[in-house]
Amino acid sequence: MNPIAKISQQFAAQNYKLTPQREAIVQVLLDNEKDHLSVEEVYMLVKSSYPHLGLATVYRTLELLCELHIVEKMNFGDGVARYDLRDDDHAHMHHHLICNVCGRLEEIKDDWLLELERRLEREYGFVVTDHRLDFKGTYNTCKRNGCKGEKECRAVS
Repeated sequence: MNPIAKISQQFAAQNYKLTPQREAIVQVLLDNEKDHLSVEEVYMLVKSSYPHLGLATVYRTLELLCELHIVEKMNFGDGVARYDLRDDDHAHMHHHLICNVCGRLEEIKDDWLLELERRLEREYGFVVTDHRLDFKGTYNTCKRNGCKGEKECRAVS
């Protein structure tokens, strides 16, 4: 099933409608999945298709997508809320490596925390339903006076 059809089903299951404007916002997120877009970036990309769509509508739609667990609101330390699609192939949100120097962001799809989750349940009677982990640090290729791999690095800000 294609992602839009699946998201449409998720909307319908919660008595919401995937309007053409909402679908355009979802499509922008799908087309730019690796970019972790901000509200303003989504707005600028969707505006070409829907010039009368307001920033407030984009914001409300992104918040609804968060509420429906279709996207996750993220903050990578740059003071900007960014939105990341949730991956249906994994029970939990994926993790991120964030470079303090160049802002490069890499996703880790593997779930390294399963043993910790089992231990939390065993020792504390706490069942983890979701988690997210962001690692902040510096890539070996980055130097304080600039990044050797600046062309490959995507600034988070």
